[in-house]
Amino acid sequence: MSAEKSILNKNGIPSFVTDYIDSYKKNNIVLNIERIKLIKQLEDTIFKKVESGGLYFDEKHIAGCINFAEKWYFPLEPFQKFIISFIFLYHSHNQRAYYKEFLIMMGRGGGKNGLISVISHYLISELHGIENYNGSVVANSEEQAKTSFEEIYDAINKKSLLQRAFYKTKLEITSNATNSKFKFHTANPKTKDGGRQGFVIFDEIHAYENASLVNVYKSGMGKKKDSRKFYIGTDGYVREGYLDSMKNKANNILDGEHPDSKMFVFICKLDDVKEVSDETMWEKANPMFSQPMSEYAEILYEEVKEEFLELNYDSTSRTEFMTKRMNLPEEDMEKIVASWEDIMQTSRPMPLLNNRTAIVGVDYANAIDFAAVGFLFRIDNNYVWHSHSFARKEFLDTHSLGPPIGEWEKKGYLTIVEAPTIDPKLMVDWVKQECERLNLTVHKVMVDNFRYDITRPAFEDAGYEMELLKYMPSIHAQLSPRVETIFRNHQVIWDDNPLMRWYTNNTAVKIKKDGNKEFIKKDPVRRKTDGFHAFLHALYRSDEVVGQDLDKSFDMLELIDF
Repeated sequence: MSAEKSILNKNGIPSFVTDYIDSYKKNNIVLNIERIKLIKQLEDTIFKKVESGGLYFDEKHIAGCINFAEKWYFPLEPFQKFIISFIFLYHSHNQRAYYKEFLIMMGRGGGKNGLISVISHYLISELHGIENYNGSVVANSEEQAKTSFEEIYDAINKKSLLQRAFYKTKLEITSNATNSKFKFHTANPKTKDGGRQGFVIFDEIHAYENASLVNVYKSGMGKKKDSRKFYIGTDGYVREGYLDSMKNKANNILDGEHPDSKMFVFICKLDDVKEVSDETMWEKANPMFSQPMSEYAEILYEEVKEEFLELNYDSTSRTEFMTKRMNLPEEDMEKIVASWEDIMQTSRPMPLLNNRTAIVGVDYANAIDFAAVGFLFRIDNNYVWHSHSFARKEFLDTHSLGPPIGEWEKKGYLTIVEAPTIDPKLMVDWVKQECERLNLTVHKVMVDNFRYDITRPAFEDAGYEMELLKYMPSIHAQLSPRVETIFRNHQVIWDDNPLMRWYTNNTAVKIKKDGNKEFIKKDPVRRKTDGFHAFLHALYRSDEVVGQDLDKSFDMLELIDF
């Protein structure tokens, strides 16, 4: 490429990068905080390494990929050219790609799938020039997994020159020059082999409940030069899943906590839910809406605007609109126990529990899957919950629940039981163990009437007073105002307990015809709620232990000979 046509400035930075940053600094585009942090990170670290000669942008590949896209697909937006530039950033000493991972998140319609189709097609082509640089796109559903594959397939189908360069079937696209193959896969980690991948695209990562699928494909990486992983999607409704861990990692990277990270983070979202009322802020979530808008963007903008106006008449669609269009999850507070932010506030450290009185709550609804038990204390106007769960190994082996149950067992949050049923004596033994360890007093044990005939003898034989909760829908209606209040006021403490967060997030609030609320499961099999219901049972009598610890302290003082 001749000097006069170079896309690099005197410092070696592509014009596609500097132009995008200049647009922000001149207030021509509006960016969210994550992209503002990205620019600062690039200026503070990456650009300095380029200027000093430690890194370089390969202008041949950058221009080649962009030209390939605009010749065979569609005109690229400035933000898309900005992203492509960093795919072809290399170490100077060994000519290997600098960024190994790319996290790209934005509102629905932002063009992430189209961009990834272009990139994928280029990477397997002779223009990229790496032989056997195989690529895969992975998603939870076949329809989503085939999105980019079919876009490439259709592009080849329309152009005779591309037909001579690539061989295609309905399952695989192959470059005749490099023998690089591109496939799609659905999400079933037990039946997949990572293989020798040059690059992998993990699509709609909001639906991944854990890292098992990603790990399968990552295991086949690193064996090819310049292997890359792309994570793309819009936010979703699965909490404590793979996406949440990725977002935490991404934020730490943008905050400078991992300066050696090789992940490029490009997240577009509203910074605050209030911004949804200002249409000029929408481009924070969807960079397609930056001025000047393309014809595609104008059509999309009108569609999104119509959806927003419709919220005045159908408020039930707001959660979907905020999550998918604005890439900022907003939960329907009428259908959940508490917001995810409020649930996370339960993760504060436990106060000292020794020598206290508690209500014990038990949930033993189904002896063949999960059971839960815990102590509820009233300490400094907080509701402190110390609990443990039991889960049957056979149930876990036959049902893919999503969260890392095995890891949670290692950390002591639950016990996996290898037996036909969960013996209620296991819960009694745990209560006795904790009473002895912490010198606790049990005021009474609360349990609902489901399987009460099994749980009652076990606890009564151990000397504990039982109280039967007979009509749970009525009790839920009585408790719902308190549950809402104590979560919103951050009065619930159960330490950093992912199992309890999972239980609570799995619980839905059903508003009945009479206006009363009932706590139910979001999913009858995969979304367990046992720990939350044990907490509810104890909450019903929690006022009875207020002040009892103070009384015990006075009793102990009387025994001391001063």
